[in-house]
Amino acid sequence: MRVVIAGAGSVGRSIASELLANDHEVVLVDKNPTAMRVAQVPEADWLLADACETSSLDGADVGSADVVVGATGDDKVNLVFSLLAKTEFAVPRTVARVNNPRNEWMFDDSWGVDVAVSTPRIMTAMVEEAVAVGDLVRIFTFHQSGADIFEVTLPEESPLVGLRVNDVRWPADTVLACVVRGTQPFSPTSDDALESGDELMFVTGQEADPAVLQQLVADGPELG
Repeated sequence: MRVVIAGAGSVGRSIASELLANDHEVVLVDKNPTAMRVAQVPEADWLLADACETSSLDGADVGSADVVVGATGDDKVNLVFSLLAKTEFAVPRTVARVNNPRNEWMFDDSWGVDVAVSTPRIMTAMVEEAVAVGDLVRIFTFHQSGADIFEVTLPEESPLVGLRVNDVRWPADTVLACVVRGTQPFSPTSDDALESGDELMFVTGQEADPAVLQQLVADGPELG
C-alpha cells in the first residue's frame, strides 16, 4: 500500500514508522524545513513542499496513493489536503487528523475526508474507559457509515453477569462484537456466559439508541 502523509511532525513520523514496519510505502510531505528530520524515518520518501498546492501533490505522486493522511497540527491544512487528494487526484481513501474538537463537524465527505481522527476525543474516551465501570463509553465513530464503537465494563452488580449472550435481547442496530476477559479478547458465541469485569465491545448503527443499551447494562433484560 502506498501512503502519502502531510505533516512530518511527531504524529506524522510516528504514523510513517508504523506503516513502514508493516511493509507499506510512505511519503512524508511538509513545507517546514525544520520538520525534515529524515534520519528519524530514513526508509520514507521525503518532500519539502506545501501539501495545499496541487503542484506539490503532483511532486509527491499523490495520484498513485492508496491512502493519504492529513497529520499536520493545522485543521485547515488537513482539510484542504484531503479535499485536493480526493477531488483532484481521486485518492481512494483519506484520513485526517482533527486538532480542535470544535472543527470536527467539517471533517466529512464534503471536504473529502473519509475517516476523521480526533485525538482529544480519543484521549477523552480512553480516560473515561479507564475509570468508568458500568458506564457506556463511545470509543470511536466511523464517519463514512455513522457506526459507533462503544465499550462497557460489567460491574459485579450488573444483572447481565451470569447470563448467556443468547439470553440477552440486545437493542436494535446493536452488535456485541467482542468480549475482553482479563487480557484475552474473544468473539462471543451464543452460549458464552458474561462475567463480572468483562469488557464488552459493541458496534452500533445510526438507528441505535445508546441510552437503551446503557439501561440494559444497568437494569438487565426485561423478564416475562
